[in-house]
Amino acid sequence: MAAFKTLDDIGNISGKRVLVRVDLNVPVADGKVTDATRIERIAPTIAELSGKGAKVILLAHFGRPKDGPSPEFSLEPIARAAADVLGRPVGFASDCVGDTAGSAIAAMNKGDVLLLENTRFYKAEEKNDPAFTERLAACGDIFVNDAFSAAHRAHASTEGLARLLPAFAGRTMQAELEALEKGLGNPVRPVVAIVGGAKVSTKIDLLMNLVKKVDALVIGGGMANTFLAARGTDVGKSLCEHDLATTAKQIMIEAAEAGCAIILPVDGVVAKEFKAGAACETVAISDVPADGMILDVGAKTVKTIGEWIDRAATLVWNGPLGAFEIAPFDHATVAAAKHAAARTKAGKLVSVAGGGDTVAALNHAGVADDFTYVSTAGGAFLEWMEGKPLPGVDVLKR
Repeated sequence: MAAFKTLDDIGNISGKRVLVRVDLNVPVADGKVTDATRIERIAPTIAELSGKGAKVILLAHFGRPKDGPSPEFSLEPIARAAADVLGRPVGFASDCVGDTAGSAIAAMNKGDVLLLENTRFYKAEEKNDPAFTERLAACGDIFVNDAFSAAHRAHASTEGLARLLPAFAGRTMQAELEALEKGLGNPVRPVVAIVGGAKVSTKIDLLMNLVKKVDALVIGGGMANTFLAARGTDVGKSLCEHDLATTAKQIMIEAAEAGCAIILPVDGVVAKEFKAGAACETVAISDVPADGMILDVGAKTVKTIGEWIDRAATLVWNGPLGAFEIAPFDHATVAAAKHAAARTKAGKLVSVAGGGDTVAALNHAGVADDFTYVSTAGGAFLEWMEGKPLPGVDVLKR
């Protein structure tokens, strides 16, 4: 039995007003959605609720409006995109509470889908204001949270509603939580984590948590340079946070005490400028020239990472190994991603990945669909990896 309530626990909802918190914070250009991935993710929950005769009322935020309602942050264009993805009409109400929302909801038939306007048009949303939460709750009979990406925020529409209405996890939220449980909650060992990206400073809590939970931690990207420098390696002009040398040393000490192996690059792809097609060479980490920048890990390091993936039963991945956006500095990330994907497809690895750059890197490698689970949640995924409580999840627990 799941530790949280799901749609399997919801009972008869025919004719009931079901408030569904979803993530519709999608990219929009010239009034059109340019990437509907997040809409596609919530489609199963909407279809299931609608198919059972519920009146499906969608709650979402969009952007960060500062001074109340603003046309540029309206969800109306996204209602049209949602209709295209769902293959059915999606109504729109120009407010998320009050008479406007109430009238639109009252006009709904069983199975209808309605999107209410941006909840962040009210400052009370992010304050989790009780009076505002009660106004939201008046719009529904049941609350379903299908927005894991917003679950790290204790807002009215993510946490407050679950205290006023019967609350359940939607199918996307359920899939995310089950995948994360396999990744770090109760994983099959050995567990290997790959953490990359530019800076250690943005992932200190993450690294501190992981060294206590995984068997091996592969550190790549610019952040690896900080660890190398802390060990006395000259990394030339590479991106490096020299002021965090003490922090890096402490992380390595805690890893040793916890029995977690730290895997750092032994060679790197070095260039004198960061641009596509720049002249580059692979050198031992001890031989980085004074005017060189490490922009990717080298072939020997890629081989080592592959060997650790082969040993792993579970892989958790956050962040690229190099500057994957520009060739040829995408080689290591692509090679490791393809290796992990092949092991996953062969049934030998549970692979869970997340974070914006990670998703982009896996898509670049063409293997995102081959991982066990790829999370599109940015901050929430990172805070989960850091071991922090997620208010929007905790409130759904049995």
